[in-house]
Amino acid sequence: MAVYVYSITFKDHPLRLDGLDGVGADPSPLRTVTAGPLCAVVSDSPEELRPKRRDIGAHQAVQQRLMSDGAVLPLRFGYTAPDDESVRFALKERADAYADSLRRLDGCAEYHLKASQEEEMVLREILSESEAARQLNDAIRDGTADPDAAMRLGELVAQEVQARQEALASGVIEALRPFAKDVEPGLPGGADFLNVSFLVEAEQEEIFLATELSLAHQMGEGFDFRLNGPLPPYSFS
Repeated sequence: MAVYVYSITFKDHPLRLDGLDGVGADPSPLRTVTAGPLCAVVSDSPEELRPKRRDIGAHQAVQQRLMSDGAVLPLRFGYTAPDDESVRFALKERADAYADSLRRLDGCAEYHLKASQEEEMVLREILSESEAARQLNDAIRDGTADPDAAMRLGELVAQEVQARQEALASGVIEALRPFAKDVEPGLPGGADFLNVSFLVEAEQEEIFLATELSLAHQMGEGFDFRLNGPLPPYSFS
C-alpha cells in the first residue's frame, strides 16, 4: 500500500507522535520506518490527496512537533512512496546525504521574509532623483512631448524600479546574512521586491529577529516587511 512520507529524522529522535493525525479524510495512524541510523515518519496514503487546509495543517503539525525535539528533514506536502520497503530502500541508499543534512539542520529553523514598497513611493523617488525621467514626465504633462515619450518613460521607470528593488533586496539580505547559517533567495511575486528564506540557529535567533525589526523601522513607512517563522527548514532540506 502506498505510504505518505512526512519527514526523516535520526532513529534516536524522541518521535513524540501521540495526539497527531495524519493526512486524509480518514487518517491512518502515524508510524515509523527505520533503516540504520535513520527513521522516516509515515502513514498510509489516502487514495485522494489534495492540498486542503486540514491536510496541510496535519502535515505541518508533524513537522513542528518533530522540530521541537530535535533535527528533522521535512518533506514537502504530498510526497508518497509505493510502500514501506521503498522508503527503507531510500533511507539506505541516501543514508550519508540524509545524515549530513540532519546534522546541518540540527538546532536550526527557517525564517521566510517578504517585503514590498508602495508603488507611489517608488515613482516619486524616481521622478525626484532621475533627471531623464523627470524631463520626460514634465514634457508629457505640458503637451510638448513627442509621440514615443510615454513609452520611453514607461521603459525608463521599469528599469529604475528593477534596479532599485534589486538593490533594496540585496541590502536587506546582506544585513541579515551574518546572523543566518544559510540563505535561500526566491523569486519575488506581485508587488514584493524581496522573497528570501534564512536558516537560523537557535543561538542567533534573538539577534536575527531584532535586526530584522530594526531594518523594517529604519526603512520606515511605505515599506511592508512580512516575516514568517520559526518554520521547519523546507527550503534547506
